[in-house]
Amino acid sequence: MLRTFRNVFRVEDLRKKVIFTLSIIVLYRLGSAIPSPGVNIDALNRMVEEGGILQFLNLFSGGALSHLAVFGLGIMPYITAAIVMELLGAVIPKIREWREEGEAGRRKITQVTRYLTLGLALMQSIGLVWRFSQPMEDGTRVIQFTWAKGFVVVMTLTAGMALLMWMGELITERGIGNGMSLLIFTAILARTPFEIKTMVEQTQLKYGNIIYGILMTLVMALGVIVAVIFIVQGERRIPVQYAKQIRGRRMTMGGSTYIPLKINTSGVIPIIFASSVIFFPTMLAQFIPALEGFASWVINGAPYFILYSVLIVFFAYFYTYIVFDPFLQAEQLKKYGAFIPGIRPGTPTAIYFSKVLNRINLPGSLALAAIALLPAFMFYFYGTQEIPFGGAAVMIIVGVALETMKQIEAQLQMRHYEGFLK
Repeated sequence: MLRTFRNVFRVEDLRKKVIFTLSIIVLYRLGSAIPSPGVNIDALNRMVEEGGILQFLNLFSGGALSHLAVFGLGIMPYITAAIVMELLGAVIPKIREWREEGEAGRRKITQVTRYLTLGLALMQSIGLVWRFSQPMEDGTRVIQFTWAKGFVVVMTLTAGMALLMWMGELITERGIGNGMSLLIFTAILARTPFEIKTMVEQTQLKYGNIIYGILMTLVMALGVIVAVIFIVQGERRIPVQYAKQIRGRRMTMGGSTYIPLKINTSGVIPIIFASSVIFFPTMLAQFIPALEGFASWVINGAPYFILYSVLIVFFAYFYTYIVFDPFLQAEQLKKYGAFIPGIRPGTPTAIYFSKVLNRINLPGSLALAAIALLPAFMFYFYGTQEIPFGGAAVMIIVGVALETMKQIEAQLQMRHYEGFLK
């Protein structure tokens, strides 16, 4: 492992990419520590600690929301915009045409995603300013609202989101790994020490033994990480055979390969979607007090466990069929003279793909729901509210770490060096 790290910095091009990526991450953390002007930080911290949607957003902003920093919105508006574009691509023919245009089409989709991100960031900034301008139970306000102060905070948050989006694209273009994924990875990782400390303290208060809290944290962390790696890496390989073809006067031999179908094709998207849906009543209750009772019922006890699980399974199936279209994949195989042994090309191949997807999606989505519900189970049975190794956080941390390691390994192997993964 140490020799591999030494090889990373021995290759000049790879060393520059790694240093550039780390420099952007440092700038991101600095921007996450600079608060917006005119904000009562103590009152904001108390409001975020109450839980709900603000605590969820604070996790994905790396704690920047707890003091309304320049990067207080985090990367979530961009992720939401990218997900919306993926969903629209399944129903709007124009976006589907852009996907098929190659690089030029991807640039168009990226440009629309940027505009959509800025629109979402502006709306979220206005909503946060309005929410923080309302008095708390003790009468204090996070923001003593004036039109000038509100305008400055909204512009600061929106401009911070635009800068963060640019930084993520710079990492993708000039650094190593996917920029947006690395930024959200950094944000979640930055909160991990605080959440571990909080969990140990809460367990100690409940059981009077700090050793028990530390052991429980370690066991849970290792168990969840192993489960996430199993889900992220698990795949069903569909064998594919290419028919012999005559090109000019030569006959090319048909090769064989396979199509990897992930156990969890949809990744962390179902968790993010389900979290957004289940916390939507809580967000509405901040504007409509009459919904507070219903919102409290949805996010507590058995209704929360049941509804959250059903939503994750539903979105896992829904998003998988958007990412992997069986009929489109079957048509592509037929176009290039490929077939699955024992399955006729065309519609029978598409039906076969659908059957396989349905079979592997069920255990994959149920396992995803179990991992996502771990924080809720720990809160319900142990009285702990901060669980560092559960749900979307671990899926993102492990997934991004594995993907980045694979990219570095590919760069090393191109230069005849050993990689991380043996």
